[in-house]
Amino acid sequence: MAEDVSEPVEQIRLSEREMDATIKELCRSKADEFRMLGYEHVAGTDIWNCLSEKYEKNGEPLLHQMVNDILSLKVTTLMNWMTMSIYRNNARF
Repeated sequence: MAEDVSEPVEQIRLSEREMDATIKELCRSKADEFRMLGYEHVAGTDIWNCLSEKYEKNGEPLLHQMVNDILSLKVTTLMNWMTMSIYRNNARF
């Protein structure tokens, strides 16, 4: 049997600014996906606000978990969150 002699994977460390830019770009990309599905008024900030509300309750996750949350976000989850946000904001007035 041949022995696996692969080199160790080099870890890349992102600065906070680079990480923020990466997350923003992922949110914009997800918003673009939703717009292609006909949800024309979705913005990257909507994606982030939807997910960050969950993070306020549970604490900020690791980067790979945030990426997974963004990429796997379903349009129904976002639409439910947006609807509830409207109700909450209207109730405050």
